[in-house]
Formats: sequence, C-alpha cells, structure tokens
Amino acid sequence: MKYQDVAKKKLPDTPGVYFFLGPRKKILYIGKATSLRDRVKSYFIKDVISSRGPQIAKMIEDAVSIDVITTDSVLEALILEAHLIKKHQPKYNTKEKDDTSFNYILITDEDFPRVLLVRGRELLKEGVDKKVPHARYVAGPFPQGTLLRDAMKIIRKIFPFRDTCVPGSGKPCFNRQIGLCPGVCTGETLKAEYQKTIANLTLFLEGKKSALIKKLLREMKAYAKKQEFEKAHNTKKTIFTLRHIQDIALLKNNQGGRASFAGRIEAYDIAHISGKYLVGVMAVVLGGEPDKSEYRKFKIRTVAGADDTASLAEILRRRFEHSEWTYPRLIVIDGGIAQKNRAQKVLKDLGIGIPVVSVVKDERHRPREILGNKEHFRKCEREILFANSEAHRFAVAYHRTLRDRI
Repeated sequence: MKYQDVAKKKLPDTPGVYFFLGPRKKILYIGKATSLRDRVKSYFIKDVISSRGPQIAKMIEDAVSIDVITTDSVLEALILEAHLIKKHQPKYNTKEKDDTSFNYILITDEDFPRVLLVRGRELLKEGVDKKVPHARYVAGPFPQGTLLRDAMKIIRKIFPFRDTCVPGSGKPCFNRQIGLCPGVCTGETLKAEYQKTIANLTLFLEGKKSALIKKLLREMKAYAKKQEFEKAHNTKKTIFTLRHIQDIALLKNNQGGRASFAGRIEAYDIAHISGKYLVGVMAVVLGGEPDKSEYRKFKIRTVAGADDTASLAEILRRRFEHSEWTYPRLIVIDGGIAQKNRAQKVLKDLGIGIPVVSVVKDERHRPREILGNKEHFRKCEREILFANSEAHRFAVAYHRTLRDRI
C-alpha cells in the first residue's frame, strides 16, 4: 500500500480503531489510536517503517485499503481493539506473538465474581489453583500493561467491582472505603444487583457502549417507575460518566507521556563479577513511567569473560528476534562510545533504524553525560536517565539472584 492511497482517505483526528485490509477486505492488522489520522500516517514515514520491523513492513506491503471505527475516548479504543483482535485473529496481530506474556482481564465464575488482571501464562493454569480461578469471561490480550492498569482504574470508577475481598465478611475492605468496591464484603450489595453490574461491565469490555447505554436508560426508567429514585439517580450518573469518559492518563501513556517525548524507551545493561554470572536486561519506560510487565532478562549464552560490548550485542540480537514485541522509539545503552557503536552496528546489520544514545558514568557510577544525536535526547533527558537507572537496578537484582542460588 502506498502513502498516496492513505492521503486520499480523510481520516478523523479522533480516537478509534484502524484496520489494514487485504484483498476482499480481509483484516490483516488491527490497532488503536489517540488520533486515527496521525497514527495511520505514521506507518508511511520511511524511518518509522524501518523501526517497526519486517512483519509490519510486510503487512503494509500486503494491505490494499484501510478502514476505521471512531470512539469517544482512548479507553474505548483500547477495549475495542482487544475485543476485535480476539474476534478476528488478524494475521499480523497474531503471527509469532507470545500471548502468554500479554495481559488479560478475567471475570471469575462465582456468585460475586472478581475482576482480575492476569497474564496469558496464568490463564493456561486456570482452575488449577486458587490464584487462577475459573473464568466466566476473559477480555484481551492487551500488550501494554501500564496502559491497561490505567484503564482499569477508570473502569472501576464506573463499575465498582470486587477483586480480593470476602463476600459477607462484615468488614469493609479498603476498596469499599474509597468507593471502588460496591460493598460485597459488607453485604450492602445483593447477588442479583452485583451480577447486573458485572453484566454491564462485560458489555463495556466487548466494545458495546451504545447497547450498554440503551440498557441503562431502560433500567433508569424502570427504577423511576417503581419510585426507586436513588437507584435511578445512580444509573443516570453511570450513563453520564460513560458519555463523558475522562481518560487523561490514557492519553498521556498512549502518546508516550509528557509533550517532551512521544514513545517507548528501552534501556539495556549488563551485570557480572569478573565475567561470572553474566546477565543482561531490558527495561522499558513509557510516558515517563516504568512498564515493568515489559521488562526482560537474558542469560548471556555466547560470551565468555567480562566482555560487555559483546554481551550487549547478543542481547540486542535476541531482543529483535522478537518482532512481536513493540519496537521502541529510542534505545538507551549503559556505557561509552564503544557500547554505543556496537549497538548501532547490531541494529544496522538487522536493518533496524532506531536511534541509540548511551549514558556515560563517572567513577562513582553517576551519570556524567549522554552520547548521541542531541535531537534524540534534548527533550527527554530525564526519561533517558530514569530508564538507564531502572536497567541498572534490574540487572544488578537479576545478577544477585543468580549468584545467590549457587
């Protein structure tokens, strides 16, 4: 597909879900966007295409058209994207992906269902132990853990639910005290009423907000007719909230944080003692915040001795074997010019055009300077230094864990 074809299509500058379509309108890829216009156009910028990896480049080549569904908020785009990916299983969303590392929303199969965030690998154990109970409904996968957690904070304010408290225990849990549990623990909410809330939440997670609002309008009128005015008022408030979702946190994270930098930063570090217990790690910062669900550990396999640059090269090659992992907008290396040059060579050999900066430390291991194109770090120095410190902390912790096992 060519950029000229996209330019002819007047895409809206609103949140929503976009579809890359192949022949006969077969869905090849589904994505979400804060701005459909800007997001879709971003696929056709030459250096960005090279940074996305070969799978996405092939998807763009195979696509013949684009379609979109607008939403009223980023939250709804996030939910709808996951629902449609699950429904259609598009080739380039699922190809070579390891869904066991993704996040899911699980609603348990109980009289007073819990709403939990679980990993794909935990779903495989469903029903085996009390930590992963049987599910009545599962939404996902959601690749971005931080974005999903922020989304759940918003959703829980609209649909207060139970997660850990014991029904009828008589003691209000912490979430009840702050209005995020409807009082399952204290016996304030009856089973039928709570099940209705879960049904409404399920509709929302299926991307059916319009149908949900129509249902709530009918319920509100029924409550009013029976002179249950408090319930009618609460339902009216829920409808208003659904129509005016405030998702500033999602806008921040989906756009990559503050205006200073838009995108995902990956930071890499190596840890060892005189070449022993040699490990490497990847830390991820998105929107100025750590996304710990995206952190990765690497035991060094091909390097003997204390060769940090060779170890760095190994973990970068292994990381980019995973084209299903979201590619970063910037890579941060711990070290000097040698480490930076080695990282750039690995990326060049792989045909990946992601900029690299390195953080040079002083004798007390404090940041002294950042090496690289100033345009790549002029507006995000804080994020770079934070990502570097996270990678160092994570690498040291992983190294100590291995060392202590011996």
